Amino acid sequence: MPVFTRLRQQPGKNDDLADETPVSEDSTETPPTTRPALLARLRAWRTGHPIATRNLRWTLTALAAVLIYVCLQLPNTLGNLKAREFTRLPAEAIIGAAVLLSLPRRPRVIVAATSGAALGALTALNVLDMGYNEFLGRHFNIVLDWELLDDAQSYLKDSLGGTTTTLLTIGVILLVLALIALVALATVRIANLLARYKTPASKGALIAGTVWITCTAFGLQIAGVPIAADHTAGVIKVHAHRAMDTLRDEAAFARDAKSDTFGNTPPAQLVPDLRGKDVLFTFIESYGRSALEDPQIAPGVTSTLDTSTRALAEAGYHAKSGWLTSATYGGSSWLGHSTTLSGLWIDNQQRYRTVMASDHLSLTKAFQKTGDWDTVGVMPGVQKAWPEQKYYGLDKVYNAFQLGYKGPKFSWSTMPDQYALEAFQRQVHSKKRDKPLMAEIILTSSHQPWAPIPKMVDWDALGDGSLFKPIQKSGTKPSDIISDSTRSKQEYGKSISYSVTSLTQWLERYGTDDTVLVFLGDHQPMSRVSGTKASRDVPISIVAKDPKMLDKIAAWNWTDGLRPAPKAPVWKMSAFRDRFLTAYGSTPSPSS
Repeated sequence: MPVFTRLRQQPGKNDDLADETPVSEDSTETPPTTRPALLARLRAWRTGHPIATRNLRWTLTALAAVLIYVCLQLPNTLGNLKAREFTRLPAEAIIGAAVLLSLPRRPRVIVAATSGAALGALTALNVLDMGYNEFLGRHFNIVLDWELLDDAQSYLKDSLGGTTTTLLTIGVILLVLALIALVALATVRIANLLARYKTPASKGALIAGTVWITCTAFGLQIAGVPIAADHTAGVIKVHAHRAMDTLRDEAAFARDAKSDTFGNTPPAQLVPDLRGKDVLFTFIESYGRSALEDPQIAPGVTSTLDTSTRALAEAGYHAKSGWLTSATYGGSSWLGHSTTLSGLWIDNQQRYRTVMASDHLSLTKAFQKTGDWDTVGVMPGVQKAWPEQKYYGLDKVYNAFQLGYKGPKFSWSTMPDQYALEAFQRQVHSKKRDKPLMAEIILTSSHQPWAPIPKMVDWDALGDGSLFKPIQKSGTKPSDIISDSTRSKQEYGKSISYSVTSLTQWLERYGTDDTVLVFLGDHQPMSRVSGTKASRDVPISIVAKDPKMLDKIAAWNWTDGLRPAPKAPVWKMSAFRDRFLTAYGSTPSPSS
């Protein structure tokens, strides 16, 4: 009989080895001579070092238990990532132990491995949830949000460089796979340990279950956190409900999108009071209420707004400003754009796709529908095909490659706002035409990570943008501020001031008596800058030289100037389209 087999049959000798390799009734022993040489050497080492083997085994077992426990208790927001969250007694561990103790060896291993892998995947999902909460102020939607990961990768590529992003992507994938595998192995190890000590393990599970029920019945807590917990089951339940709600919302929203207050309005009855005016709808990236109210950000931004208000007044322009509550937060700018222009609340990707494929009238398309305006889009952030052009009713769209820019990118932003506006002037606004112009313009210099930031230069010296190379080279690197909240706030404020200055100086320089400018933010910046309790409000302003244009919105009670008062009216962003169309003479004629 081989030595290994004899050792297993001798009680009191090499008990550690016996515990490590128990023999079940249905097992078939494989002679050591058929095992790989490496495995044979490992057995020999364990036989020769019983104390080290015991210590290693129990260390691995302890680590396996800790890993499972942490995965069961891990919260899905950074704000809850505190020690008190790990003082709870998880119901899932008690139930899991009871189930595993009741199973024979092979089913036990299969169930343990499967449930462990599922727990590892759920843990990765919790980490993803943390990221979405931090950057977008909402939870990850397992139905809709997978495609946004590609946008996140593009953002990292622009912020940190292609090589770093590729390495990070590979590293994250490997970490997720390793996590799933390690939790599965850890669960199998703990399951085998429970089976090895079945009697005491059964008693322990019974005692733990009794304690859990008692703590639940009496509501016992530690530092305000209930001792009895079913956190993992709760997370699964929330994701399941969110997925079901998403599927139901898809059908309900598709019906809502077919109903339109101005869907059947004849072209001649759309915005008649704006006939002959050049109307510009301009979105400033991440221009949120925090830029005007956060004490670390506001001084520079409000000073810029006040200075710009005075400069515009000297040029004959006046403004009124209010607040809109955005449908998005921290990112996904297109949701803010589409909500503003469609008059529908578009807060997820499925709603966005539904609207883009619908006939629901967008505010910009209303101008195209009249036949009395040339409609143009200036989209420096668009770097691939953009089928949304049809929905927005834009005759021509100038993307990142069609504005003649030869300078450097500023992180995610393909070009400085000042250049984009000058290119719009050169290629569109200055051209003679038979009709007035309606333009949708997206300004991107205030896109996170807010480093490096362009600087204002002489408008006449802009050329093809090459003069921005030394400015970009000497600017702050994204890696220097990306994890620093204070510096991010400072640079964010500078970027908003730059964007506002670019736009208002363009208006002073190139605007006419017939120019009507509407500009607003698409969403608040991420919580690292705006704070975890920030609102979703963004400023909006309408600027015109013709006093009749502002008289039309006098009933809105907006604040005079570019800086809305803290108590100025706040509307949902989806309310703007109908209010704007109505204010400028459009006649409602609903479709259904």
